[in-house]
Amino acid sequence: MDRRNSFTQEELAIAKSVDLTAVASSLGYTVKKIGNYHTLKEMDSIRIYNRKTWFRWSREYDRGENGGSQIDFLRVFAGMEVKEAVFWLLDFAGYQRTGGWETRNQIMEPTKEEKKKPFILPEPAENNGCLYLYLKEVRKLSGEVINYFLKSDLIYEEKRYHNIVFKGRDKTGITHFASMRGISGTDGKGFKCDVAGNDKSYGFNVRNDSSTELVVFEGAIDLMSYMDIYNDFHTNKLALGMLADAPLETFLKEHPQIRSIKFCLDNDGPGRTAAEKLMQKYDEAGYEVEDCPPPKGCKDYNLFLQKIKELSGQIGKEKRTVR
Repeated sequence: MDRRNSFTQEELAIAKSVDLTAVASSLGYTVKKIGNYHTLKEMDSIRIYNRKTWFRWSREYDRGENGGSQIDFLRVFAGMEVKEAVFWLLDFAGYQRTGGWETRNQIMEPTKEEKKKPFILPEPAENNGCLYLYLKEVRKLSGEVINYFLKSDLIYEEKRYHNIVFKGRDKTGITHFASMRGISGTDGKGFKCDVAGNDKSYGFNVRNDSSTELVVFEGAIDLMSYMDIYNDFHTNKLALGMLADAPLETFLKEHPQIRSIKFCLDNDGPGRTAAEKLMQKYDEAGYEVEDCPPPKGCKDYNLFLQKIKELSGQIGKEKRTVR
């Protein structure tokens, strides 16, 4: 099969036909309709027109950062390269690509070469007070788990907006990837994006060279929640940050001792579809694979953790009442 390094006109048209309000919602933003346009609760300077294009009414941002298509939205707010954004939109639209593709991080964008931004981690805040409060009170993570990640220097609170930064390191401890999540959303749907210039072939991870097991998640907080639920501080764990498996391929190359993989992806349509495909791929590659979604009624492992904590609180209250 021939190797392709560009998209067809049909594929680009499909990518640019995707509903931009749905894209924004999938990234965790709260979309609001105002008159003949949509905006975002988290950034009311954003205007989405005809569900296809967006513009940011602010002079603070440079040209190329203040509007455009769905592809530009993913480039600016999810830190994607142009080609990766097109892949993402095609997957989002359910389009089945044909032909042989080079791996996503090895091919050039379909139009013109894009200058890659330098990867610079945001400046840390003086303390992690907002981070701790959000993860403990809103996401219901235990202090033990939060402190583990703080002490391991895998998460921190950034200074400007007090977002939480999740760091993705290689086997030697060098950070290649970082994502950010806002702390203002009480329903877990606040602002989130990747730090510009990062390498998406890495993901937020916990390493243990003596373990032959790897547990895979979509998001960093789901990884932390799983650790909390099962008191699992010994297995290797990886958050993809997406439904593509480039970070998984990298992790397995760096950790050849891995023999088994548990896929703990979300309990929704995209998560189940991705889990099925990844299970087949890595089973054929010789790994022992297992599908371990959260229980029915829980979209992800953080919601599972919250339900456990809620139930535990109710039981505790009933015991106190009986006494």
